Amino acid sequence: MLVRLTIRDFVLVRELELGLASGFGVLTGETGAGKSILLDALDLLLGGRASAEVIRQGAERAEVTLECTLPPAAEARAWLEAHGIEVEGDTLLLRRNIERSGRSRAWIEAVPVPATALREFGAWIADIHGQHAHHALLESAVQRRMLDRLGGAEALAEDVRQRFAAWESARERLARARERQESLGEERERLLWQLQEWERLALRPGEWDEVQQEHRRLAHAAQLLQQVAQAAALLSEEEPSAQALLGQAERALAGSLEFDAKLAEAVQLVSEARIGVQEAAASLRRYLDAFELDPARLAELERRLAAIDEFARRYRVPPEELFALAERWRERLAALEESADLERLEVEVRAAESAYFESARALSERRRETAEWLSAEVSAAMQELAMKGGRFEAALIAGEPAATGLERVEFRVAANPSQTLAPLARVASGGELSRIGLAIQVIASRASDTPTLIFDEVDVGIGGAVAEIVGRSLWQLGRDRQVLAVTHLPQVAAWADWQLRVWKEEEGGAVHTRVEALDAAARVEEIARMLGGLEITDTTREHARELLGRRGMGQVELPHSG
Repeated sequence: MLVRLTIRDFVLVRELELGLASGFGVLTGETGAGKSILLDALDLLLGGRASAEVIRQGAERAEVTLECTLPPAAEARAWLEAHGIEVEGDTLLLRRNIERSGRSRAWIEAVPVPATALREFGAWIADIHGQHAHHALLESAVQRRMLDRLGGAEALAEDVRQRFAAWESARERLARARERQESLGEERERLLWQLQEWERLALRPGEWDEVQQEHRRLAHAAQLLQQVAQAAALLSEEEPSAQALLGQAERALAGSLEFDAKLAEAVQLVSEARIGVQEAAASLRRYLDAFELDPARLAELERRLAAIDEFARRYRVPPEELFALAERWRERLAALEESADLERLEVEVRAAESAYFESARALSERRRETAEWLSAEVSAAMQELAMKGGRFEAALIAGEPAATGLERVEFRVAANPSQTLAPLARVASGGELSRIGLAIQVIASRASDTPTLIFDEVDVGIGGAVAEIVGRSLWQLGRDRQVLAVTHLPQVAAWADWQLRVWKEEEGGAVHTRVEALDAAARVEEIARMLGGLEITDTTREHARELLGRRGMGQVELPHSG
């Protein structure tokens, strides 16, 4: 339920704090006084589009804040928890700012959220029925979406849409496979031949590096042997060799130890160096003894390197990337074989078709049940709205399978017993459309669990006894939820539990929108104004009292409004 609305520098509102109550409330005032401004502010808080044009002239930013009770829907509380929004108590705050630059910022409690999040969460707070909703009902797509929403079939309709898309995708893959079967076959043969060549090459992982290293060793064998032999001679065979010189140094230092023990470390290091040189010389000698000059092996390595290099150059990749190239060939071949598998693709098409029809038939059944219920409810409501004998039908017209299901929805109406049912867009006059549209919206609202319903001049085009019936319907709707209606009809306003009056006043050369909560006496004056225009007489006041007294209503105390 909406508890308090605060508006600052929004259109003609400089600063306004508006308390709201439960039950049925109305917003009244002269045409152009700014009643729609309040609903625009609410729409903004519920995720509507923001524009710098709403900022009051001379101000830098507009700000709207809404205090409301926590929505009863468990999904709303789960949504808050999922978005890391903690709420203390039973109320929470929604706030939105619009900067002169056009930038918009929003918060739920103190947590910044995008406008899309406000729109998601706002659906659990309030439902606004705009004054142009009646005309939107003439569109088939709007009629279909309303029927699905009333029947709780929105998730099922989305499932049908997704399954139809999957079915279409499967059909497209099959069609492409059939069209490209010949060219795909040629590419498949080429890939098979390339992979056969790759298998014949029989390259092992790491072989390219191994062959290169061995080839370098054999190709430079003479230079390698000469350098190793020279190193071995310098270490142990030449006179004086490194080994001999280190032995002399070790003996010389060992003789000095008896005079200075500090030389022990140096003696140890020289001894270790001599031993290391001796081991290195032995290792080099073993290397020379084991080295074999093998021209045949060198020729074999050269042929292998040439084969690998030629294969890599043919496919324009470095030899190091040949394994990755072969893997890409295998993946492409697998994809071609999969796409060329017409039998498997045909099975997929049949499976997708079956899944679509299973879901679409379930949606059709849900729509049929909802259409029967809605037809009966709206037809009954028409009898009360001065359309005796009138009938309404939510017709389901079979069509070709589509993303929206197996049928299209068409609202049909007969305004009186002598008429036959015909599409709403073709037969309803302006006044009839208003009454039928209002009946549909009220019935739709009864089926909703949204705690607050807002009607923006949806009673346009009606009057007299019909207007009183509309007022009673909205009052009845307000018995189990909060209802707020913008109206110009005194018969509707008289049924309200509470009433707010909107007017404009000039201050300092600027025009501002004001709102006040009306007590019982002020309500008589306001409804008398609505009845009699500019000149309010005792007769119109008496008529106003009569309207207000028809259901013996009391005046609901509103929270403080400023």
